[in-house]
Amino acid sequence: MGAKEVEEETPTTASEEEQEEEAEDIEARAIAEAMQSADASYVPSPSLLSADDSAPLLAQVDGPDLTLFNSNPNVYQAKAVPVHLRAKLDIPIHVSAGGSVVEYEITTELYDIGFGVTAEREEGITHVKENSRVDSHLEPVTGKFLVGSVPCALVFSFDNEYSWFREKKVTYKITVTPPHVENVITGRRLRAKKALEIITKDKAEMDERYETAAQKRSELEEAILHLEKELAEKKKSLDVIVKEESWLEKKLAVRDDQVTKLNERLKNGWSDEKSEI
Repeated sequence: MGAKEVEEETPTTASEEEQEEEAEDIEARAIAEAMQSADASYVPSPSLLSADDSAPLLAQVDGPDLTLFNSNPNVYQAKAVPVHLRAKLDIPIHVSAGGSVVEYEITTELYDIGFGVTAEREEGITHVKENSRVDSHLEPVTGKFLVGSVPCALVFSFDNEYSWFREKKVTYKITVTPPHVENVITGRRLRAKKALEIITKDKAEMDERYETAAQKRSELEEAILHLEKELAEKKKSLDVIVKEESWLEKKLAVRDDQVTKLNERLKNGWSDEKSEI
């Protein structure tokens, strides 16, 4: 009798692909939630609020034009870029779509290097990764983060200023993945609601200030009109006084002359009287 082969059933487990899909789905939900949280706390910058045109604020609220929007990742990479001793290399990357996911991987040859990432916006600078020396020559340094408010300039800094003797060679790959269209649509609505709330409050305060300014202007105009009338009356009085002063000056000159000559006559007598004595 031949040996009977028995096939053991192995417990069914999720395939690697399914696990990857599940991880990607969890990450996508986390990104969407983080993006919604950022958009829900959106605050227009002071320059947008003080602008004399509506266009800049609306452009930031609207975000990217969906007719031109490209959701394909943008990759920035270079190999063995030299960073001279006592020097620093900055790689700036401009991000215009809120909700973009940024991934980076850097390595160096033979030696470590200082590395940091900052996000520069109008309202200030955010340190995404504090600058510190990393052992990128031993293993790749990687990271991943979400860009909330835009426009934003990301600056990847490779710092070799501490080294007096060695040049470093850096290889980097930076991938910027724009958000899904659904997230863009949701985000612009959240930003619009938040902007409308802030603008409405600001408008109410401006209306109150406008009424106060208008009332003050009316009061000042009335006061100026009263002063102008009073000034006109005083000018008329001044003209009368000036004319009287001029007439009196002439008359006083005559009186002074009369006083002088009468005193001379009384003192010295009249010239026609001497011939009669």
